[in-house]
Amino acid sequence: MLNRRQVILAVGVAAVPHTAVGVEQGAARSRRTLGAAPSLVPASNRFDLTAPSSMLLREVWLTGTRVLQSFAFDNVLGHLFTVQLVDGGLELPGEEQKYSGSDRTARGDLCLTRMDISGNILGAMYLRGFGHGVQIGVESTNAGSYLWTETHSVRTLNSDGSYTGWGDRLARFKFANGAVLTPDSPAVSQHTLEPGVDRTTCTVDPVNKRLAVRCRVAGVFRYRLYDLADFKSGGRTALADVPQPDDLQPGYSDVFQGFASYGGYLYLLAGTAYGNGGSVSPDGNTYVTCVAWNTGSVTEQELTKAGYSLPFREPEGMAIQIPDPDNPQAVRLCMGFASTVSDTDSRKRASVYYKDALV
Repeated sequence: MLNRRQVILAVGVAAVPHTAVGVEQGAARSRRTLGAAPSLVPASNRFDLTAPSSMLLREVWLTGTRVLQSFAFDNVLGHLFTVQLVDGGLELPGEEQKYSGSDRTARGDLCLTRMDISGNILGAMYLRGFGHGVQIGVESTNAGSYLWTETHSVRTLNSDGSYTGWGDRLARFKFANGAVLTPDSPAVSQHTLEPGVDRTTCTVDPVNKRLAVRCRVAGVFRYRLYDLADFKSGGRTALADVPQPDDLQPGYSDVFQGFASYGGYLYLLAGTAYGNGGSVSPDGNTYVTCVAWNTGSVTEQELTKAGYSLPFREPEGMAIQIPDPDNPQAVRLCMGFASTVSDTDSRKRASVYYKDALV
């Protein structure tokens, strides 16, 4: 008989529908877009984006005080990993000076926190020169939690004169509490795509054991889906390769904030904090878009009001959660949000909401 750990590590089948219990509902909107040529991703259920959202965590503290960038789950161990840019004024082991927050952003220095599912901090490590933390993934193994992130940060000039570090490679490394890694650390395995590709970020489909990659090719963002084991061993044959849809935020400016993959579908998060880019409380402008991996077509797009009462409320990251290892087909599509403590205290806290109704 398979134990709880073996079930999660081995399962790779489509899920069956089940009932959601939720508290907040978004307005419905369906859109379609032209896609890539058909590929060969097995059919599966998809999340119903019109279903209400439920709260997993609300306003928890992370290691640093900056916004949540993205997050991912180790569903076997029951851990949640979050990533932020490193706080300004912090001097890490091996450094000879303190850097400002803008310096940390330009360098692509990240803080990775491990938490339990209740939001209690279990440890942290630092990633110097990795990137912006747009999206991360976790690979659960018998040896522990392996993180998949962007790495090899490239300092890039923004239109406002500031700089941001964006990774142009992918990294795989084991979580080690207290460690400080650089892209060239022996503990880091670097994975590259073809020359010229940049802005590489990734996430893991924990049920089907696939790696989804977002990358910029000749200035255009695309999403690729790989078998995780094949990618680790050097294979670069994509199961699917689709363009980013033209309109992630209908009526707004398409501020991308994260992605997740489950079965035959890709899920994209876009939006801005209240008071920015047209986002006004309590509706906001956070949209979730569902894309079919086999065609690149948008099957559904919905405004979500999950966490609508949060102060500031900026969408940040997505992930697939398997809350019960004994039932790996009951999955959740999770969305992260950053918020402030108050109108007078700008320190950021993190919240996670989810949808679990499948169609």
